[in-house]
Amino acid sequence: MKLRIPYKDRNFILTILFALVCVGLIFLPTGFENRLPQDSYHARGRILSIDNNNIERALIVKTGTQSLQVELLDGSFKGRELTVTNLLTGKLELDEVYAPGETILVEYAHKDGKLGWAVARGKFRISFEITLFALFGLLLVAVAGWTGLKALLSFVFSALMIWKVMAPCFLKGYDPVLIALAVVAVLIGAISLLVGGLGRKGLVSFVGSMMGLVLTYILALIFARGFQVHGAVRPFAETLLYSGFYFLDLTGIFLAGIFTASAGAVMDLAMDISASMHEVYLKQPAISRREHIASGMAVGRAVIGPMTTTLLLAYSGSYITMLMLFMGQGIPLANVFNLNLVAAEILNTCVGSFGLITVAPFTALAGGLIYSWGKDRPCLLLTGWTRGIAFFNKKKTSSQ
Repeated sequence: MKLRIPYKDRNFILTILFALVCVGLIFLPTGFENRLPQDSYHARGRILSIDNNNIERALIVKTGTQSLQVELLDGSFKGRELTVTNLLTGKLELDEVYAPGETILVEYAHKDGKLGWAVARGKFRISFEITLFALFGLLLVAVAGWTGLKALLSFVFSALMIWKVMAPCFLKGYDPVLIALAVVAVLIGAISLLVGGLGRKGLVSFVGSMMGLVLTYILALIFARGFQVHGAVRPFAETLLYSGFYFLDLTGIFLAGIFTASAGAVMDLAMDISASMHEVYLKQPAISRREHIASGMAVGRAVIGPMTTTLLLAYSGSYITMLMLFMGQGIPLANVFNLNLVAAEILNTCVGSFGLITVAPFTALAGGLIYSWGKDRPCLLLTGWTRGIAFFNKKKTSSQ
């Protein structure tokens, strides 16, 4: 008996599979879990009183230590009071000065039932972050339904791949460009198939995105030499070297970040074109290959402009205070554009935009070829999936 699995069932099985992969990634060890002291614990704490006598102030900069009397709100020592140290380094982007009544995250040590050292790790924001993410997920599912749930799953999967796979591999000294290329390829495949489905629409999106990504990768390698920028321009890159990771290839990590940062926009554009071509094919199955490619290009031309501006606004928005500083000091534009930090962002924006522009013809061409090829016979991806399930069930029946 020939097994025919409904299209929606195949997508449901794929969704469950990726959910299980996400669970596995959550428990996947990175190899860096035990770098902190083994007797280190965390808990919420409410500030009862403060002592600012050891704080030195120079204009708006504060250095020294702030002593806090804190009541622990959870953990093994809930209700206990202890003295917590708040170290001020003089950097406004990192330091926080606390007031009585505020809730903070406390890192502390204890041994044999006695509390040891304790330091403040910032105002407690985790509950608000969880609430915000939950609202984001609920809104996504409410608006997009099942597709929204799959999009949320792809969001979680992407975050876990970056945190559990990409970052640890970078820290272990593996080639950052190749690692990033592999991870982004997996993400593109997962998101394209989860959102676009196990069919031509998802396959077209994946092929178009990968072609644009590979071009971005090649351009980043070529132009990075001419720009002569290195990875130390990224925040905390130099701190990484001082933390014992002196062997890191910061320039390679910088290049990996270029096409990683543009991958989201590339996937967005590829999925827009793929979904449009899918709708055209459903309404006009007899459309010629040339007309189908032209339809995809028409959609691509309409969305390329806003999408390229998206990259510019995203990158410039992150550095608006730097631009304000240059303008406020009257620094000439020649000096500004020649600065390595600014040159790195120009390289990031332009190379990412190249990949974004070319993904439109790549996706349209892939869509025309895949949809025209599938008129007389089913798509390879669907055929392989169905045959695999049929073979599995055949073996299961024979064994019984």
